[in-house]
Amino acid sequence: MKSRFAVAAFLLTSMLGLAAAQTPASKPALPPASDALPIPAAPKVTGTSWVLMDHASGNVLAGEGYDTRLEPASITKVMTSYVIAAEMAGGKVKGDDQVMMTENAWRSGGAGTDGSYSGFEVNKTAPLLEMEKGMVVQSGNDAAIALAEHVAGSTDAFASLMNQYAARIGMKNSHFVNPHGLSAEGHYSTAHDLALLGRALSRDYPVAYSYNKIKEFTVGPITQPNRNLLLWRDSTVDGIKTGHHSGAGYCLMASAKRGDQRLVSVAMGSTSENQRAVDSQALLNWGFRFYETHRLYDGNKPISKQKVWKGAADEVQLGVAAPMLVSTPRGKYAQLKPSMELPKTLVAPIAKGQKIGTVKVMLDGKVVAQRPLVALNAVEEGGFFKRMWDELMMWWES
Repeated sequence: MKSRFAVAAFLLTSMLGLAAAQTPASKPALPPASDALPIPAAPKVTGTSWVLMDHASGNVLAGEGYDTRLEPASITKVMTSYVIAAEMAGGKVKGDDQVMMTENAWRSGGAGTDGSYSGFEVNKTAPLLEMEKGMVVQSGNDAAIALAEHVAGSTDAFASLMNQYAARIGMKNSHFVNPHGLSAEGHYSTAHDLALLGRALSRDYPVAYSYNKIKEFTVGPITQPNRNLLLWRDSTVDGIKTGHHSGAGYCLMASAKRGDQRLVSVAMGSTSENQRAVDSQALLNWGFRFYETHRLYDGNKPISKQKVWKGAADEVQLGVAAPMLVSTPRGKYAQLKPSMELPKTLVAPIAKGQKIGTVKVMLDGKVVAQRPLVALNAVEEGGFFKRMWDELMMWWES
């Protein structure tokens, strides 16, 4: 009997051993996902200087010589658009203002010159928004001059406004002396600064920005097309501006939005109208392929709450004032590490919209985005006994 059990035990042990030997200790390693590979170099760009910028963060994704000061040609008119939009927002001018095409504007930038023109008749008026579209779509130098004179009295005064707004945007290597971009001493910018400008226009004044996607515009008997070829080649491209003269070469500031992700590219000193479009398209495609943008937090929605002392309510809801978008290399979204910096003690009263702290997002040990945390609701000061009790408790906890 014992021998039978011994044989059975031996056979069972052998079978289990065989089964264990046939079961792999671990699953075979899968080939790495393509998004885990290093990002390849950006496409080669023909020209003097270029940059690709992430709109959500303002970070440069790729570029070459992008802080070199160069003539921006008609991309200058994006700065002119920004100033007009800002002055309209401030109530200083209106979209239905009648803007005069002065003799100075006509002689300096009209059909008799070598540059692009809008075709508005000399010594006649047109609504400001119509004149602006003539500047934006047709790249009319005459329209840019007329608008500058209307907004500031003279092109020199308008250039002063341009430089003040450029400083606010953070354009550290730019100086403007005219509203149209024709070659002039002391008139310069950089690919980096111009990308910041394009980002600012679409973010701050989306209506003014939208004029840049108009494909053609008619003034009187003359219909002219937008010179941005990408508007016909890529439905996600909605701007921004071309530029060209002998000193600047062919330039293009482009922008496209796919989903929540927007990119801005600037190519300066290219060799032809087509080449600047081909290079810009390649940059945008590369950026969308290897980077992604996610909406981390919605605007005006609670993402945290904080205890409030001496208030009619015991806590306040905290959030970001506008949607917080975060851009990362593809495949790295899960590695984001958000954190909040909040005061140890928060005492009422608290106003709605008051900055309370900061939310930061880290990736690979670096801050990739940060926004102020604001109060989403007001907290009034509590009554006498509530304040006294909280004062005692604050002392006790300290």
